[in-house]
Amino acid sequence: MMEKQQLKQILEAAIFAAGEPVTVERLLKLFDETSMIDAEQIHQALLALKEDCADKVYHLKEVASGFRFQVNKDFSPWLVKLWEEKPPKYSKAVLETLALVAYRQPTTRPEVEEIRGVSSSSHIFKTLLEREWIRVVGHKDIPGKPSLFATTKQFLDYFNLQSLEDLPTLAEVMDLDQVAKSLGEQLELSVNDIDDEQTLTTLSQTKDMRDEYLTEDNETKDMNNNMTLASITENFAHHTMATVSQQDKLADDEGYEHEEATDIENETEKN
Repeated sequence: MMEKQQLKQILEAAIFAAGEPVTVERLLKLFDETSMIDAEQIHQALLALKEDCADKVYHLKEVASGFRFQVNKDFSPWLVKLWEEKPPKYSKAVLETLALVAYRQPTTRPEVEEIRGVSSSSHIFKTLLEREWIRVVGHKDIPGKPSLFATTKQFLDYFNLQSLEDLPTLAEVMDLDQVAKSLGEQLELSVNDIDDEQTLTTLSQTKDMRDEYLTEDNETKDMNNNMTLASITENFAHHTMATVSQQDKLADDEGYEHEEATDIENETEKN
């Protein structure tokens, strides 16, 4: 039987080498039957590995797509100088739209526009779709059948979340400091594909959150909407500018645009 120390070392090496979050299932495939390693042993080894990182400049973090190593945020003022590119800056319109999709998913573009009080350019949703922070999960059964949008694993990974349950509640978002603490500041992207199973998981995880919101007193919701949206948007802006990852650098090289969205409508898009 493999010794615990050797198992930890193999897992540590694998997570470092992967360059992206790695699931327990994927780590389990590293071992053949003769190794007699099961998922529980890997879980225990990962917990021990987390403890081993307590005094190091990096730590082991579990996000939606699996486990990854992250440099402690205290070092970001120095590490950011490794790249010439500045952290991507997103327009207020993009961040507001992302916040509303995150909290009201699955939701439509008209519903987002109703809360924001302004029309949303098709470029805003295009930016979020290209960044793979949101995806179309269906169409609402009303005239015009507008697309229903929900967040993705990439969204969770980028904002350092393991699941949608890690998002602060609607009451907590009134306190910006609590939002910042809940979401964290480490930036990285996942390159994992999104499948139907993940979509169903996303919709399931948001059901209770959305039901709770929809059953609030309408007058209370109207009074809190602007403050809540401003708080979430402010936090997302702070988070996306907190530090720069190498994957952000590559994304910028590929031509992602983060300037203020234009008001040009896509005539072929019918929401």
